[in-house]
Order: sequence, then structure tokens, then C-alpha cells
Amino acid sequence: GNCWDNAPQESFFGHFKDEASIKACSTLDELKKEIKQYMTYYNHYRYQWNLIKMTPVQYRNHLFQAA
Repeated sequence: GNCWDNAPQESFFGHFKDEASIKACSTLDELKKEIKQYMTYYNHYRYQWNLIKMTPVQYRNHLFQAA
């Protein structure tokens, strides 16, 4: 591989660490809930410049409609 192979994952985890409130979690269940909430936010509400300013779910649906 090359250095660009991990770029999408590194970008995601960078945003996750900046935007999720994982430090406030004191139990595993709280952490799981916070991760689930962030994933819902990321996939359904957080617009991505690389996805022509759509959320990942909107972009996926856009691709299915175009096919």
C-alpha cells in the first residue's frame, strides 16, 4: 500500500476524537451510547465536502438513484 490507503480512516477518527464526548463517559455502556450517537450524526447529519456536500447516507442514495 501507500500512505493514502489509510487517509479516510485517519480523517474519520480525527473528526471523531474532536467531535464526540468520549472523555465524559465513565462506563462501557455510556461509551457505546456515545459512539452510536456520533455514528448516527456522522452518517445522517454531518455534510461532507468530498461527497458533494451531502451526508454519507444522502450520497449513497444519490448513487443508487443514478444507477
